[in-house]
Order: sequence, then C-alpha cells, then structure tokens
Amino acid sequence: MNALLALLIVAAGFWGWTLLRDTSETTRASASGVRTVVANQGTVTRTVTADGSVASAATATATFTTPGTVTAIPVKVGQKVGAGALLARIDPADAQRDLKLAQADLEAARDALDRAEDAGTDTDNAANAVTEAELAVDEAQAALAGTRLTAPMAGTVVAVNGTLGGSSSTDGESTAGFVDLADLARLQITAAFSEADATELKEGQSATIVWNALQNAETTGTVVAVDPTATSENNVVTYGVTVSLPNPPDGAKPGQTVTVSVVTGSVENAVMVNSAAVTTIGNRHTVTVVDAAGRQEIRQVQVGLEGDDAAQITSGLAAGERVVLPAGSTATTTTGDVRGGRVPSGGGNGGR
Repeated sequence: MNALLALLIVAAGFWGWTLLRDTSETTRASASGVRTVVANQGTVTRTVTADGSVASAATATATFTTPGTVTAIPVKVGQKVGAGALLARIDPADAQRDLKLAQADLEAARDALDRAEDAGTDTDNAANAVTEAELAVDEAQAALAGTRLTAPMAGTVVAVNGTLGGSSSTDGESTAGFVDLADLARLQITAAFSEADATELKEGQSATIVWNALQNAETTGTVVAVDPTATSENNVVTYGVTVSLPNPPDGAKPGQTVTVSVVTGSVENAVMVNSAAVTTIGNRHTVTVVDAAGRQEIRQVQVGLEGDDAAQITSGLAAGERVVLPAGSTATTTTGDVRGGRVPSGGGNGGR
C-alpha cells in the first residue's frame, strides 16, 4: 500500500513538472514574437518601372527648300490639316524670273542644236548645251515649287517656328522645321529604363501606364521597340523604350509625364513565399520552416522567378507551410504562438 502511494506521488510530480515545462515553452515561443508568412499558391509577377512621357506616334516637319521672305502663313498651332495643305508661302518673284531665264536658255540651246544638225557639223557641244539647259529648267521649276510649303502628312500643327516677313530658313534658329506636325490621334509612350532593367525588356511585353497629372488615369500598352544603343547622362546609362498606347485616357496629350511598368516575367499556379523569407548566399537559397510543433528547420529550396514581392519556389517548400521572416522585415506576417494548431493565412503574394 505504501509502495502504491509513493508511486502515485512520483507520477503526480512528474506530470506537474511536464505541464509547467510545456507551459513555459509555449509562453516563451509566444513572447518571442516569431514572425512568419505562409507559402501560398498563386501568380508570381516581375515588373520593371521607369518614368516616361507621352508622344505622337507619327510626326513630320515641313521646311522650305527655297530661300526667300515669308509672305503668308495660313495655319496656326492647334489647327488640323490634310496632306498637301498649304502651310506657308514665300515671295515667288525671284524664282519665277529664274525659271523664265532658264526656259529662254533652253530654247536658245535647242535652236543652236537644230542649226548644227542642218549644217551637218559636229553636234556634240550643242547637244551638251541642251542637256545642261534642261537641267537648269528642272532646278528652276523645283525652286518655284519650293516657294509653297505644304503638309507632308495629315495631322495637327504643333509648332510654327517661322515668322511672317522673316526668312524661310530656320537654320540657326531651331532644330525643327518651319512647321511641325503631329498625329494626335496616334499616341505612344517613350521611357528611359536603367541598363539592368533594359536587359529584361523585349518587343511584345505588356506594360501598364499611369498618368501623373490625370487623376485615376491608367491604361495598358505593349513594348514596340527597345533602343539598341544606350544614352549616358551624368554617368547614368539608360535605354530608350517605346510603348504603344492603343487606348489613351481622356485628356492624354503629348508631353505629359507617366510611370511605365513592364511585366518581364509571370508564373501562374506557383508555390510562392514572400521574398524577405528567402536567404540567398551565392547560388544557395534557404528558408526557415516552422512545423506544427513549433520546431524550426532550415531547408534548402530552389527559386524560380524572383518576383516583385514574392519568390517562386520550385522545390523544397509546399503551399501551406509556415516560414520565418527575418527581424526588421515589413512584410505581412502571422505572429504569436508558433507551436500553433491550424496554420494561419499570411502574406507572400506576388505583384507590385
């Protein structure tokens, strides 16, 4: 009887010690504030972003080919014109006089050739004179036609760089033409991406464009060109990228500033975890997994696409497993008793 009583006392003491130990460990785990995220299954997306501006997809400059004094500019900025429309005109008097002289010289050269042929003498010199006179007439006709400046395409007048009564030439005054045209119905985006981001860009990639000045204005486009050569300014190397703008928002105009985000990679139905939970040393990637009992295990994983906020895990981790976040991370977490029961939901979604 005494032996049985002694056994019961020992068993009760052992049970109490075990209970106190488990309670203490649970309290320490909860108080430690281990921050975790859950590996989810979804879409991992990687994007690169740059500032850009709106531009016309079709532009043209009209420049006089004949020097002279401008006598008429029948168009103004903002006016729509058709192809071939008169944009400006210079005084044609000098060009008309030169054409008459050239035509008279051609007549005289032809008469001289006729006389040489009738006389049966050498006609080489006379024939050469006719050829030169014909060329002079062609040049004079072109000069006369050049006194009228016409639109090379249909569009909107966006700049008039010459003045009435001034010279037809804009040399030294402007790098543009006498009149600049743009098709405002066809817009595109031009942006400068860093050299690191530009290596991931190629034609056909989807892009999202957000306007800085237009409230809630956002649309999509497609990368249509990446400059083959870089531009360097203040030791910063960038590559120009052109993005189509098939459906511009109301109020979109050339010159407006935008932010361009191009999707360079996307994987659907991927096992993914917040990028902050992945530790990378060289080519080795690891995560710290917490099991249902609260035990932590450092596990090597294989990383696929490294997205904006989440990394694709191709092996070593399953959806639903809980992973520890390093201290200082601002990612959405699950905190508290890591000895847990049900695995709570947490952050780790891809996409910016």
